[in-house]
Amino acid sequence: MSVGLSELAGLSDPLLAGELVRRAGRLLQRVRADNPGLAADDPKALGRMGDRESNELILGLLASARPQDAVLSEESKDTSERLSASRVWIIDPVDGTREYGESREDWAVHAALWQDGRLVAGAVAQPDLAAVFTSDPPPDLAPAGEGPVRLVVSRTRPPVWAQAVAAGLGGVLVPMGSAGAKVMSVVRGVSDVYVHAGGQYEWDSAAPVAVARAAGLHVSRVDGSEPAYNQADPYLPDIVVCRPELAARVLAATQQVLSDAQP
Repeated sequence: MSVGLSELAGLSDPLLAGELVRRAGRLLQRVRADNPGLAADDPKALGRMGDRESNELILGLLASARPQDAVLSEESKDTSERLSASRVWIIDPVDGTREYGESREDWAVHAALWQDGRLVAGAVAQPDLAAVFTSDPPPDLAPAGEGPVRLVVSRTRPPVWAQAVAAGLGGVLVPMGSAGAKVMSVVRGVSDVYVHAGGQYEWDSAAPVAVARAAGLHVSRVDGSEPAYNQADPYLPDIVVCRPELAARVLAATQQVLSDAQP
């Protein structure tokens, strides 16, 4: 679907979220292609450039399409004004900046809308997979895989407890980059479980959670409670996304391992 700038305001919120991440993803690919020297010699600088330009694009599009809405973005200064707003867009212009800078494919762009206490729309783009996942229409959930449960974890800093959770599930670890890529891997059937308990912020999980829930996956905090967004402190350190038939086992195994790890 090709949408002109003048038509963005007429899109539904989920479709607008999809258009935001799609356009940002294309921009990010151009930024990387236009700066081969940075990609080769200074991937961190490339990541910073991508973050900045993607953020500027998304904020500009939102200012045009939804000028009354507030925004919480990883790359913008936070203000208290969003706490009294009824609609807040939660944005991660590049989720997995390291992977983006290293020209890997496991990075993403996130856009989600929180309205009156809950997430009502979300989209995740994985540009190097030519994929955009939206909450409406939702993606088809891949069939359950055969074999051991696959637990997706950080490729660069997998937590020690993740191996114990995988063992408790009789499963294996699948290393991957960004949080968005990890959650979409469960949607896509590349993995079965994503558990994170090492510290994140709302922009890391809002859009992936909106898409995962729409696809029929289980979503919760590690204690089984509902994740809350547009909080005064956007720190949201843990999340569980998994196939619904595994939820009880995953929560039990995770809570046991984390309890055992307490001093």
